[in-house]
Amino acid sequence: MEWFFVALALVVVLLILWGIALYNSLIKVRNLVQESWRQIDVELQRRHNLIPNLVETVKGYAAHERETLQAVIEARSAASAPGSSPAQQGAQENALTAALSQLFALSESYPDLKANAQFMELQRELANTEDRIAAGRRIYNANVRTLNTKIEVFPSSVVAGMFAFQREEYFEVIEPAARQTPDVRF
Repeated sequence: MEWFFVALALVVVLLILWGIALYNSLIKVRNLVQESWRQIDVELQRRHNLIPNLVETVKGYAAHERETLQAVIEARSAASAPGSSPAQQGAQENALTAALSQLFALSESYPDLKANAQFMELQRELANTEDRIAAGRRIYNANVRTLNTKIEVFPSSVVAGMFAFQREEYFEVIEPAARQTPDVRF
């Protein structure tokens, strides 16, 4: 009978240790999600900081393109507003990307602008930043997938439920052009 209680106590201790290990793994993944979001936030802030310089450069060459410049400024303000969820941030970044596309289209109409060294450097910096945002988005979404999977699968879902772990949102920047089938003609 004494061995039974020892075995039962051992099983209880192992279950407690297992629960602690699951809890710690959930905390670790949640922290990875938060860290990877902060990295995206840094790159988005870098992008937002480049845009006023870009707008000022374009103003010198295309001052009468006020609507396009205003659209970029407004989209940047909305995108750089604090407190957005990943889904909201994605929508705001979509609007900013669309406005920037219109701004870059202006350079085709203004050869002097297109040849301006500062404009070219800002365009290059923005492209590099976009690449870093895309890489950060992949890392963030992978971490979100890991956390959401841990929260949903048994037995870690039991521990996640006990400690009120919540699913995280993916960060998706939806570019309408990327979703369209390309028109290929030979």
